[in-house]
Amino acid sequence: MIKLYQFPPAYGLPNMSPFCMKVETYLRMAGLPYECPRNADIFKSPKGKMPYIEDTGAGGKIVADSTFIIDYLKATYGDKLDANLTPHQRALGLVIQRTIGESLYWPVVYSRWIEGVGFETVKQAAFGRMKFPLRHIIPIMARRGLRKQLYQQGTGRHSRDEIYAIGCRDVVALSELLSEQKYFLGNEPTSIDATGYGFLANLLWVPIDLPIRRQAQKLPNLEAYCQRMKARYFAG
Repeated sequence: MIKLYQFPPAYGLPNMSPFCMKVETYLRMAGLPYECPRNADIFKSPKGKMPYIEDTGAGGKIVADSTFIIDYLKATYGDKLDANLTPHQRALGLVIQRTIGESLYWPVVYSRWIEGVGFETVKQAAFGRMKFPLRHIIPIMARRGLRKQLYQQGTGRHSRDEIYAIGCRDVVALSELLSEQKYFLGNEPTSIDATGYGFLANLLWVPIDLPIRRQAQKLPNLEAYCQRMKARYFAG
C-alpha cells in the first residue's frame, strides 16, 4: 500500500497544492492503491515539503518531491501510461512539465501568498482549522518564507505586472499546446496530464480573481480539459 502524505483537500479539489494533486492524480491514473493518512506532518518529510509517500510494500521506503515520487512509482510498478510514447513526445512532456512546475508555478505562488486577496483566501483554507494562535502565526511565517523564496528564485524581483505577464504567457502557451486534443500528448492520457490537471484545476477552480486565473478562463480548452480529467479520474 502506498501512503500519500499531503495537505488536506480544499475548494472542492483533492488538494490545494498542485504538487500534491499531481501525485494523487497520477496514482489514480496508474491504478495504484493508496491511502492518505490524516496525520501528515511536513516536518517528517525528508525534504521538508509536501507531498511525500511511504511505500509499505517496499519496506516502508519514503520518497519526497512529486517528480521523484512519480519516477519511483514508474520504476517500481511499471509505466503503462507512458510506455508507448515517442522520443519527441517524451521531450515535449518534459517541456510542458518544466513550463508548469518551474515557470508558471512562481506567478501562482505570488498570486496566492503575496497578493492580499490571494493570501486571505489561502490563509483561511489552509490554516483556518488550526487552534489560536497558530492559525495567525503560521500563515505569516509561511508567507515570509515564500516571499524570500520568490526573491531568491528571481520572480520576486519583478514588478506585479511583469510577474503576471510571465504567468499569462505560460497559460496561453499551454492552451496552444493542448489545442483540440483531449490530453496534452494526444487523445490518450499520459503522466504529464497528472501535472497538467493538478496545476490547471488549481488555477481555474481556486476562487482568487487575479490576472492569471482570468487569462485561463478566457481559454475554454483548459476548462474542458480539467472537466475531462475530473470526470475520468475523480468522479463520484
